[in-house]
Amino acid sequence: MTSVRSSAASLAPSIRGAAELVRQEALRRELDGCQLLAGIWCHGLTVAQLRSIRASLPPTARLLVTKNSDMAAAVAGTRWEALKPCARGMNAWLFVRSDEIPPALKPYRDFQKEWKLQLNDFTGAVYEGRLYGPDDFAQLEAMPTRAQSYQYLLGCLQMPAVNLLAVLRARQEAMLAQADKPPAEGEAAAPAPAPEPAEK
Repeated sequence: MTSVRSSAASLAPSIRGAAELVRQEALRRELDGCQLLAGIWCHGLTVAQLRSIRASLPPTARLLVTKNSDMAAAVAGTRWEALKPCARGMNAWLFVRSDEIPPALKPYRDFQKEWKLQLNDFTGAVYEGRLYGPDDFAQLEAMPTRAQSYQYLLGCLQMPAVNLLAVLRARQEAMLAQADKPPAEGEAAAPAPAPEPAEK
């Protein structure tokens, strides 16, 4: 009987360790292709509330609740490692797989306002290798979307051509106005040249 207990005890840590490795590998797969990783303080949130948040996220974003130790191990040695200090307490993790950052953050902000959850805020995020603290999220939320960036770029490219066309149109209108203008008083029309005498 003792040998069965001791063998079961020796297997337990290896099974637990294998389960941790599986969870960490799943998190690494989530990080692959991710553009932004953000932590959300989820203490006190119910399962129904978490489901509601998940349902409101765009298809390019995913919310996971996982152990901080697994998250810290998954981000170790990656560009997401700066988020390790945020892996404390009860966190949910928002994985955003698009460069459309504001639309991915807005559903949680709306949820916060609706439920009046000021304490359940973002704990931090990593975007392009930089750590954003809770006070820096305004920068992420104010980023232009891809469509806004394209509109701005297109406007920058079109502006010189639009200005040139405006100048050419104004010049053409000025020339047409000058040609249609009658001669001023006192100015006689230029006399027609006299015909040359015919040679004999």
